[in-house]
Amino acid sequence: MTLLAGDSAPAFSLPDRPGHEVRVEPTIRPAVLLFFPFAFSSVCTRELCAVRDDWAAWRELDADLYAISVDSPFVTARYRSEHDLPFAVLSDFNRDVAGAFGVLYEDFYGLRGVAKRAAFVLAPGGRIVYDWVSEDADLEPDYETVRAAVAAARQ
Repeated sequence: MTLLAGDSAPAFSLPDRPGHEVRVEPTIRPAVLLFFPFAFSSVCTRELCAVRDDWAAWRELDADLYAISVDSPFVTARYRSEHDLPFAVLSDFNRDVAGAFGVLYEDFYGLRGVAKRAAFVLAPGGRIVYDWVSEDADLEPDYETVRAAVAAARQ
């Protein structure tokens, strides 16, 4: 079952590179979670590079932003480095977090357990204030709407 606005998001830790865990527990600042199917795929790269290219607008929000895929931590680290992404790209290789948020495809071009493209905004304290989940992997979130939800979460 997909988590929705009004639900409490679970705190979690995921690696951003082999041997290094990042704890995600929004207590003081809002957080944005961007789930995406696979690093190095065309739409995912377009999505995360769009966030990178507009990073000044995201930083003004004073929120944490995490991109999450089911790729291994070796892949997420290389992907972040090669695309010079200024935010954490986390590996949910065991699918625990995407499963908890309810954003896993049962079948994605013959592959099971791939993260759907999804965006969640968490208010300080961890309550979900915005949710967007797409069954269409080619559809990107509306970044202006996500940023507006972050701004509203700060109030």
